[in-house]
Amino acid sequence: MTYDPTGHLLLTPIDKEAPARVQRLRELGPGERPDPAFDDFAHRLAEVTGAPFSMVNFIDENRQFFAGLHTPEGTHSGSDLGAAAAGSGVGGFMARDHGCCPHVVVRRKALVLEDICDYPRFAGNPVVDEIGIRSYMGAPLIDRTGVALGTICVVDTDVRPWGRAGLETIKSMAAERMEQIHRREDGRF
Repeated sequence: MTYDPTGHLLLTPIDKEAPARVQRLRELGPGERPDPAFDDFAHRLAEVTGAPFSMVNFIDENRQFFAGLHTPEGTHSGSDLGAAAAGSGVGGFMARDHGCCPHVVVRRKALVLEDICDYPRFAGNPVVDEIGIRSYMGAPLIDRTGVALGTICVVDTDVRPWGRAGLETIKSMAAERMEQIHRREDGRF
């Protein structure tokens, strides 16, 4: 187990697939700069789920990159979440140990947390303490080679009863996003 500089215990699982993911992300190209197509998808994801925040997130060995970000103020705006996700600039990077997405990538399964505070593993996470995230729903982006590239996710500062319908929605939206990534890879935009 590791600790962040503020003394929080970080329970992010060991990610043995990270080197393969980094290689695959290099081949595909996402994960270095914001992308309008990913922003558009994040906006639609927010609309479909009714969540105020949504992201398309790629994860390497050390950090997370929000290639698509929607906040209540608009895509890639300066909200607390956007600023926290960005680190030094909105739409940028966040430490790999922050948030729930690294768990989704390692688990390779969707994750629904209607009230993050009910789950000790996540309740002390910096995004909960510093930003006030209370609910999370995310699904992995698994490509045709079997590598989990990252996630799509939605979060809220309020407890949300996502339920089975939310789980099915996030999983189908992840499959849709992967189909779009594959079409781009194949040159069939």
